[in-house]
Amino acid sequence: MEAPQAAPKLTQFSKGGGCGCKIAPSVLQEILQGSAQDRFPQLLVGHGSNDDAAAWQLHGEEVIISTTDFFVPIVDDPFDFGRIASANAISDVYAMGGKPLMAIAILGWPVDKLPVSDAQQVLSGARAICSEAGIPLAGGHTIDSSEPIFGLAVTGHVKQQHLKRNNTAKEGDVLFLTRPIGVGILATALKRGLLEEVHYAPLIAQMTSLNKVGAQLGLMDGVHALTDVTGFGLIGHLLEMAEGSGLGAEIEYGKLPKIDGLATYLQQRTLPDATFRNWNSYNKNVAFAKGVNVLEAFNLLPDPQTNGGLLIAVESAGAAGVQALLAQEGLHSEPVGRFTAAGEKRLQVLP
Repeated sequence: MEAPQAAPKLTQFSKGGGCGCKIAPSVLQEILQGSAQDRFPQLLVGHGSNDDAAAWQLHGEEVIISTTDFFVPIVDDPFDFGRIASANAISDVYAMGGKPLMAIAILGWPVDKLPVSDAQQVLSGARAICSEAGIPLAGGHTIDSSEPIFGLAVTGHVKQQHLKRNNTAKEGDVLFLTRPIGVGILATALKRGLLEEVHYAPLIAQMTSLNKVGAQLGLMDGVHALTDVTGFGLIGHLLEMAEGSGLGAEIEYGKLPKIDGLATYLQQRTLPDATFRNWNSYNKNVAFAKGVNVLEAFNLLPDPQTNGGLLIAVESAGAAGVQALLAQEGLHSEPVGRFTAAGEKRLQVLP
């Protein structure tokens, strides 16, 4: 009698899990080349600025935020997959300083390869996160696909004066990063069966935590620019902020928050393919000062984050207020750098 075959794992269908399956930045720029920004006076933010979401002036000071995000599995548990994808999609609203209103599901499922009950669990996970955000999962669309895909289209709102963008930093602004980086490295270890049990729960906790603090940051006038760190890694999203603002940036590598267990998996070289794609797209704009562990930084700075933390540019006079808010919310609250005048290299990595 033959032994029963093990049920297929979600991640076996994933070429790159979570935000690590994004198209490489350089390829994306090529795809978007020649795409003129739509000329609608009510469109305050469109694709032209590489921002986290679109923003539409509805009436008066009321602005609607619209975004979508979806990807293939980063974990094997379908409930957690739904939670992670949903938290990641909702984050784009918070990264604009807004509050979410409702979400619509995007589900592709290989019904001939994976149980329908797993798809139900994905949606259950999504509803759990939407409930935590205080919004309904109001509907959605499904297709029969060759690999599992899930995400949300999210609608949010914000007053125009509180709308935060990623390209409005000012020289001298202090830079904060609210969460540790290294998620892509640990997620790759999980996919390869190398992740130690002690690191699994913290990894899931980080990827399913909502960036709700973004709505509070939106109310702070001293916060000049805001974005979240996802598939292009810290290096990519910081360079988007700097370039969009016409500035340079400095980060102090030793002050960056790093996810627990990182050293173990760096030693094992559990690096996502997207790390190399990101580095190849951005390295010409990066300089390392003497004293930086360049090999580790090369592996970590371009590491794709799934539902990563917020990058915050705040005037120096308002830094203490932001620091107090982040500490109160249990987030990383120490500054990690600042924005400078643009130099030969946009990003300077200091020890």
